[in-house]
Amino acid sequence: MSVEADEKKKVLNRLRRAEGQLRGIQKMIEEEKECFDVVTQLSAIRSSIDRTMGLIVADNLKGCFENPEEDPDEQQERLEKAINMIIKK
Repeated sequence: MSVEADEKKKVLNRLRRAEGQLRGIQKMIEEEKECFDVVTQLSAIRSSIDRTMGLIVADNLKGCFENPEEDPDEQQERLEKAINMIIKK
């Protein structure tokens, strides 16, 4: 994964935020908070992770077009991998 410095910082910040949210959920479970509240927070984390994955895949696709492989077969393989990452989601 080759991510521009600015994009890398954004991705890392999102992951740190999600990490903090996960710790908060662990605390909520320890304190026996309501199921609805826990699930709401888990849903928020899932959405955040999905958006983070989108940033990474988008950057990968951008790289495929801006820096194409000399071998058309390798280029096609890179594009297919990126597309499959989106579809698997």
